[in-house]
Amino acid sequence: MKKILIINGPNLNLLGVREKSVYGDRDFQSYFEELKTEYEDVDLSYFQSNHEGAIIDMLHEVGFSYDGIVLNAGAYTHTSVAIGDAIAAIETPVVEVHISNVHKRETFRHHSYLAKNCVGVICGFGLGSYRLGLQSFL
Repeated sequence: MKKILIINGPNLNLLGVREKSVYGDRDFQSYFEELKTEYEDVDLSYFQSNHEGAIIDMLHEVGFSYDGIVLNAGAYTHTSVAIGDAIAAIETPVVEVHISNVHKRETFRHHSYLAKNCVGVICGFGLGSYRLGLQSFL
């Protein structure tokens, strides 16, 4: 059974509440439960933090034993050299995902400090971006 972790970064705990025109009106926990049901043959887990260091700690914790990580680092994507370095330091492959199409948004969102260390980047498919990231490991 494959072990895959989904990591969400800052402000993604407010999905379904914040900026619904950008992020939709569904909370992540109910979507995650749907994914667990759909992929019952996958050991799927979820972690969310608004703190950069906690995300790095989690990458280090699972980065040598899991089969894949689906990471939406939120705004840290565009600011965190440290998370990019953490991805480079681990063996577990990471797929960077975003709910919105970051290339249709503010210019500062067009650059990722993570992408060069990830196996791929998926953006713009709403919550479905997570499903696509998950499928890439199966």
